[in-house]
Amino acid sequence: MAIKRFTKMEYKSADEMVFGEAKYPLSYGLGQKVGAGHVVPEINFAPRPDAGKNPETLRREYVDYITKDILDRAVTIGLPAVQLENEHIWQMANDPKKFAKPVVAGQKELMEKYHDEYGIALSIRHTIADPRLCERGLRPGMDKEHSYPEKVIEAAEVACENGADVLSIESMGGKEVADYAIMNGDIKAWLFGIGYLGSLDMEWLWPQLIDICKKNKVIAGGDTNCAGANTSMFMAGGYLDKDVARTFAAVTRAIASTRTLVAWEAGATGPDKDCGYEGPILKAIAGRPTAQEGKNCTCAHNDMMGNLIAQVCDLWSNESVEYHPEFGGSSVQCWLGSIGYEAALMNTAKQLKQDKILRDLYMSTDRFRSPEAFILAYDNAYRIGEVIVANSGSQYERAKAAGLTAANLIQESVNKKGLRLSKMEKDTLDTMIKDLNSLPDKEDKFVEWALKEYKKVPMFDPKNYGL
Repeated sequence: MAIKRFTKMEYKSADEMVFGEAKYPLSYGLGQKVGAGHVVPEINFAPRPDAGKNPETLRREYVDYITKDILDRAVTIGLPAVQLENEHIWQMANDPKKFAKPVVAGQKELMEKYHDEYGIALSIRHTIADPRLCERGLRPGMDKEHSYPEKVIEAAEVACENGADVLSIESMGGKEVADYAIMNGDIKAWLFGIGYLGSLDMEWLWPQLIDICKKNKVIAGGDTNCAGANTSMFMAGGYLDKDVARTFAAVTRAIASTRTLVAWEAGATGPDKDCGYEGPILKAIAGRPTAQEGKNCTCAHNDMMGNLIAQVCDLWSNESVEYHPEFGGSSVQCWLGSIGYEAALMNTAKQLKQDKILRDLYMSTDRFRSPEAFILAYDNAYRIGEVIVANSGSQYERAKAAGLTAANLIQESVNKKGLRLSKMEKDTLDTMIKDLNSLPDKEDKFVEWALKEYKKVPMFDPKNYGL
């Protein structure tokens, strides 16, 4: 399957974007509509770590406890629509037919019962795990001991054949070089690891997932650079953290958006993954629905854009929460209430034609809280999208352009007394702009240099990426 690059923006201006509306809305599942004029809450959950000891225990935890508790609470508080997200745990990836099949099938059967009885619109996203290890090999035939590359494909088939409405994954390609880049503050290594190598891995993986989805009439949602860009964001942290500069995290996010975009270029249609904070950039380019998480997932993790990131979402998520039946299911039920009420606020704003006002309030609240929030504000996300489509000649060129644009946007704001940066943040920003500008214009020259420069990175093997 050919990768079709985006060469133009689907929106004429940034102002066209708003939460609950996508240029290409989707209908799937049990009466579910996404991006069609309202925001849908998406509840993400995981079982206790000890629940995967055997298939029946895992099925009971996911279906009889978690899924039932969610559906009961959704009906109880009067939510008109909910999307569930099941992030597959290790056992489901290691032996999909034994562990994943009963869960996937059981969840869908229960959802059909609630939809038929109560009329609630329901759907489920299955986010399969990516257990591949770069030291063992990312491509088929390389991992002789565990066959993890093959099991990724098997997991997708099991999910799609047994009840998934949307298929997603948090793929790991490029992570070994990305980790090195974060620990060393090396934006050139990040550009190589995520902008180039990660995109190569996506170009290998996603056409296969698209074929599986098409065969089973399942929506191919999308990917996220959670393993890379979110690691950068979390390590940058807040105002007390000094390990990684927040300007570095912002530029890595912009570069990561070009990697995440590959899933849609391979044929996925969205909605993308909630933990992909780069979603506003992707929606600006492609006009497809985006899932986001923010202030209603702060117990799962902290970010510095909890309000802003809601600005153009179509699904609003809680991130992943571990289920504890000893608390009467209160964990997933409370999360559902939190995201459900926030989605209701957004939808009421739409009904009263105040949605763009609420969008701008969300955005303005966090716009200057951090450099990463600033570059993801919908107007700046649009500007980054514009340079991505204008430099579609190669994966490297557009990733470099995205990174430089994000860095320059931050610098412009600092010059205008908008963003306020510490000396460390300013020095890091200056270094990144200098380093990115020093790189070759053409992809082949960059790759030739990078393969020599980063052969020292532990566990990096060019064969993982067909090089």
